[in-house]
Amino acid sequence: MTALFTPAEICNAVDLLSARSLVRLVTEIDDNGAIPPRRLASTLPDLSSHQQRSATEAARTHGLLRTTPGTGMELTYSGTELADLYDALARWARYHAYPAPVCEFSSRIRHVLDLLAPSLAAQDTEGRPRPSAALLPSTEADLAHPRALLIAWLAGNPQVTRAPDPEPVA
Repeated sequence: MTALFTPAEICNAVDLLSARSLVRLVTEIDDNGAIPPRRLASTLPDLSSHQQRSATEAARTHGLLRTTPGTGMELTYSGTELADLYDALARWARYHAYPAPVCEFSSRIRHVLDLLAPSLAAQDTEGRPRPSAALLPSTEADLAHPRALLIAWLAGNPQVTRAPDPEPVA
């Protein structure tokens, strides 16, 4: 058995990638282009200023977002790939009506990431992901493509699996 990621790395990645504010920020920029300077609050009015700040800090820290003078906040190549991953996960979830037939986009992302997380920790002796006891074999097989996309994205973005830096003590 070969470890793909440690349980702590998986937890760090799932916590970051499934944060509603980050999902909203990444998908908004992917769908509508760069967010002009000082337009974040009006672009994402459903997020508090704290959530907006946290999402932009996390996105910058993990190399998903950059700010270009005159243009504003735009996705990096890794951020664009993450938006594509989000789309693939949401497509799988909608097709399977997971977690429910009608569900918010960011909630679908969180549920699919939670579903994939256990199989990211280890592979069997032939290199296949170890199945989860909680899933039906047909569901496990259906998850092969989203899992492969997630593994490839995480392998190309190892900074996402690292623990966040502790908050400075004031």
